[in-house]
Amino acid sequence: MRELTVNEIAQLEERGCWADDWTDILVDEAFVPSQMTNVLLYGHVEIGGLGGSVEVEEGFRRRCCVRNATLRNVIIGDDCLVENVRGYISNTQIGDRCYVSNIGIITNQEDSTFGNGTEISVLNEGGDANIIICEGLTAQLAWLMVNFPKTKELAKLSIQNSQSSTANGQLSTPHIGAGSRVVGVKEMNNVRIGEGCEVQGSCKLTNCTILSTDDAGTLIGSDVIIEDSIVAAGASVIDGAKVYCSFVGESVHIGKGFSSEASVFFANSYMDNGESCAAFCGPFATSHHKSTLLIGGAFSFYNAGSGTNQSNHAYKMGPIHWGTLDRGSKTASGSHILWPAHIGSFSMVMGKVQNHPQVQKLPFSYVIAEGRETALVPGINIRTVGTWRDVGKWPKRDKRPLSSRNDIINFAFPNPYIVQSVLDGKTILEDLLKKNPENTEVFTYHGCKMKRASLLKGIQYYDLVLKLFLYRCFQNNTADTEESNGGRWVDMMGLLAPKSELDGVVRDLENGVISTVDDLKEILSQIHRDYNQNEQAYANFIMQNCGDSLFIDRDHWMQEAEEAYSLWLKMVKDDAEKEYQMGDVDAEQLRDFLESIQ
Repeated sequence: MRELTVNEIAQLEERGCWADDWTDILVDEAFVPSQMTNVLLYGHVEIGGLGGSVEVEEGFRRRCCVRNATLRNVIIGDDCLVENVRGYISNTQIGDRCYVSNIGIITNQEDSTFGNGTEISVLNEGGDANIIICEGLTAQLAWLMVNFPKTKELAKLSIQNSQSSTANGQLSTPHIGAGSRVVGVKEMNNVRIGEGCEVQGSCKLTNCTILSTDDAGTLIGSDVIIEDSIVAAGASVIDGAKVYCSFVGESVHIGKGFSSEASVFFANSYMDNGESCAAFCGPFATSHHKSTLLIGGAFSFYNAGSGTNQSNHAYKMGPIHWGTLDRGSKTASGSHILWPAHIGSFSMVMGKVQNHPQVQKLPFSYVIAEGRETALVPGINIRTVGTWRDVGKWPKRDKRPLSSRNDIINFAFPNPYIVQSVLDGKTILEDLLKKNPENTEVFTYHGCKMKRASLLKGIQYYDLVLKLFLYRCFQNNTADTEESNGGRWVDMMGLLAPKSELDGVVRDLENGVISTVDDLKEILSQIHRDYNQNEQAYANFIMQNCGDSLFIDRDHWMQEAEEAYSLWLKMVKDDAEKEYQMGDVDAEQLRDFLESIQ
């Protein structure tokens, strides 16, 4: 970089340019005055090489220049086009190959955290902050923060170290990353965006970080407001969405006026039209519809029907109640859940459920409001087309590039976490039969009513899921181990782990053995890599303890598992036929679906 010559200064002034101190302006060695027009310069300004062109949209390149702008303490990289700044750009570093056009104000303060360190309370809206929003936040770190506060302290330390390593307010990366386009934005205040990001027509971005990479570009669209938040690489926030004090994770979509307050969304979640508050949305949480509110709940692999709602006020003590819908659950159109409640995996909630069901040990159930009471149909959802489609579609819809997969997602189905609930559920149903008179027609569990026929069927369905788990292990798990381990499992928002492994992580956190977030992430990744080994040990336990012999008869279990899988396929096909007979699908759609099942 060099200072301007006297002749260049004269030419620039003829072109409508002005500086409060020309000696504080540095330019590229190859700079020529014709590359700047109508530019007002305050403080220290550096302008890189402008001899090339920049792509302003696909297939359309324009020559680089700086025109019609007011700049104060700005560094512009090579091959940029900066034009038509209605207000000003201040204290901002712009990377190479950027297009900045038709904007209002872009400004940054030296002490800005860009949204890092924002503390929010999820689940219990009225409780103490339990998640720290920061770059590098994952579904698993957030889950640990909520359940084990020591993780939050580790995140705070990581943020402090990051901030202390930034000397004198100078960034190691630009405020606007290389190859980014910032067009039609009204206001950007204390915002840092990554490489290859597109910000198009947004209203207001304040105190936030928009991460982006070449292979996971991030899109911030028209009329969007983002404040005190972090947006991860590959995400899109578009069409008038409003995001306050929230974390938007990898390849997450938020659009069509969706409003988020103090919520977190992780890999591949999709939110349109509705709103969220204090929501913990794990991987593949989905809400498409207007009048849908996700509040004070934990959701993963979830689909919200239109008009879905929850209440976190029980009476007048404030928004202190919360609940969980385990992996794969759904809520039907118009459903309403009065928290607290805990719904089991792959269950469906219908109607206004008011009696706080705690039915996490009865997965694959229908939870149906009948007036002020709740009916329960255990296990029935294993036989539906919807469950079949769901478990097949999620791996195909993971839009994250391999280089940007920080959230750990285990798609295994069935898996030990589900199977332990199936075993619990089968025991619960069998105990209900034993403890009630033989002529009992309606059974009660945690305030929910079950008909005898539904209970008996539920036992059969859970036996089916157990054998489907073994079938998948026989077919897909190549781990060679004779170990047998029936310990409990946890679902850490996508990461399936033996509880004993989690206990070790928590112990090391409490004792200071794990001292950095990176170390913690590596330990969690290792647990994920060990999944097949641990799953097979759990399968060995099932075969050893759920049969008639203490010895594992693999041939017997293989036959049982294959028969169960064939029965499951028949159930799914029958459910599809039923939908066809109701006139909801045509013959061609039915045929295509049946041919896809194998």
